[in-house]
Amino acid sequence: MSRNNPILYIVIPCYNEEQVLSHTNPMFIEKIESLINAGQVHPNSKVMYVNDGSKDKTWELIQEYASSNSYVVGISQSRNRGHQSSVLAGMYEAAEFADIVITIDADGQDDINCMDQMVAEYKSGSEIVYGVRDNRDTDSAFKRITAEGFYKVMHLFGADVVFNHADYRLVSKRFLKELEKFTEVNLFLRGLMPLVGFKYSYVSYKRHERIAGESHYPLSKMLGLAMDGITSLSIKPIRLITILGVLTSLFSFLLIIWVVWSKFAGTVVAGWASTYAIVSLLGGVQLISLGVIGEYVGKIYLETKRRPRYIISDRTFDTDSVSSDLNP
Repeated sequence: MSRNNPILYIVIPCYNEEQVLSHTNPMFIEKIESLINAGQVHPNSKVMYVNDGSKDKTWELIQEYASSNSYVVGISQSRNRGHQSSVLAGMYEAAEFADIVITIDADGQDDINCMDQMVAEYKSGSEIVYGVRDNRDTDSAFKRITAEGFYKVMHLFGADVVFNHADYRLVSKRFLKELEKFTEVNLFLRGLMPLVGFKYSYVSYKRHERIAGESHYPLSKMLGLAMDGITSLSIKPIRLITILGVLTSLFSFLLIIWVVWSKFAGTVVAGWASTYAIVSLLGGVQLISLGVIGEYVGKIYLETKRRPRYIISDRTFDTDSVSSDLNP
């Protein structure tokens, strides 16, 4: 591995990106060619698309791009396994041939010109370089509020995530080798990356409007991602349930004392409303608590099965031929 002339793979997860790839593929090819021509990366650098079980013609387009341009390669998962799994699969597949990997979405919203600075930061000694948005001017008010709230909630529950950073980052081969030791099935890469450690740096950029197609990250997926992040990286919800249980028990004990005192004082007032309210409150607290505990139990159940985090069903390249190109 040469730190001054590294082999770069740009990993791009794709799910139903038929509409957008025709616009962004030339951008990615132009970027990898400009980096090579400028002497910043090795000529064996590539653009690697990761098809996440798309239902449209995304994989066919990737195969077409790979056959017509030597800088493009592609892999396809056996079925749709989610964005995080696709990013992980692409990084590990690319790490077989690359010294550094940059992950970026296919929609063209992230500023690809930041890659030059990312490579420069790597050459300066960083093992991971985070792409961080410097503003959210292109977001709607609702998305801005929910996105910023997402990061605040993650920090509140103890998850160490980089504010306004998604999955646009550069990682080194050394970093990926250590990341492989984190074998959990429930993936939340934004939280796992800081746990690996090593020297890091940030590159800020302005996010553009989506070029074509629709976003695959609606509010429901953001909430699911937040839940995965919290339950994968923190036990604070369990501790909050414990505290809530202690407070509820204390309240119930005081209520019992009040009932006994009222009985002997002869001031008991017959009525079902107060009893119903208290029972409903305690029942709601118990159901919420069971739900949170069940979420953790479900995560443990999935982890114990040790199922593969991704399965590659097809590649546009022969791994042996790529290896021979790297080691003539």
